[in-house]
Amino acid sequence: FEVLIHKHIKPGSGLGSSAASAAGAVVAANELLGNRFSKEELVQYAMFGEKAASGVKHADNVAPAIFGGITLIRCIFPLDIVAIPHPPLFVTVVHPQIEVKTSDARQILRKEVLLKDAIKQWGNIAGLVTGFIKGDYDLIGRSLEDIIIEPVRSILIPGFEKVKRECKEAGALGGGISGSGPSLFMLSKDEATAKTVESIMKETYDALGLAYYTYVTTINQHGCTPLNQQQHEVLQHQQ
Repeated sequence: FEVLIHKHIKPGSGLGSSAASAAGAVVAANELLGNRFSKEELVQYAMFGEKAASGVKHADNVAPAIFGGITLIRCIFPLDIVAIPHPPLFVTVVHPQIEVKTSDARQILRKEVLLKDAIKQWGNIAGLVTGFIKGDYDLIGRSLEDIIIEPVRSILIPGFEKVKRECKEAGALGGGISGSGPSLFMLSKDEATAKTVESIMKETYDALGLAYYTYVTTINQHGCTPLNQQQHEVLQHQQ
């Protein structure tokens, strides 16, 4: 059979374009088959879509796309997905209209990591997870620091350092590169701060003369779900 996909996530955006296709396809197929597969099984099938798109079979994006919320992929083989509770969070994303291919973004990464950097990064990951679970916004903010990937990939994204610095000064908890880039995300405690962050992003990319899209949203708690007829008609009207 054929699958027709309508989506507004460009490939190479850092927003999980391939995961959106893979997750949507397996959830739709499961609906047609009478929902015989669990979400864990759907993630495993969707991982084949990620491999077809990027050459790597991973669940980083398809797991949260299918489960919803914030997820931790403890292990791929065997697949072990952990749902992480979190406090209310607003997410602001800017997508500069340039393309950074995942394969290219991987090639510029260092092949080896210094032990001292790895130790600090592990601490930040543990702190971030703990901050989510405890609802500790300050800990979340302190832990949103990537000292391994971000310093390398950020050079591919115009305006990155300026946006991140000014958004944090405006009250954002922190953020970084979304996926492989070029999109940037920032987390905030409330919608007002998230909107201020959006304004900073717009001003920065207007000054750079780059086209962009911005999004302000919360974290989807349900994952990918089939639309009923009424929802489908509303979506078509919006498009």
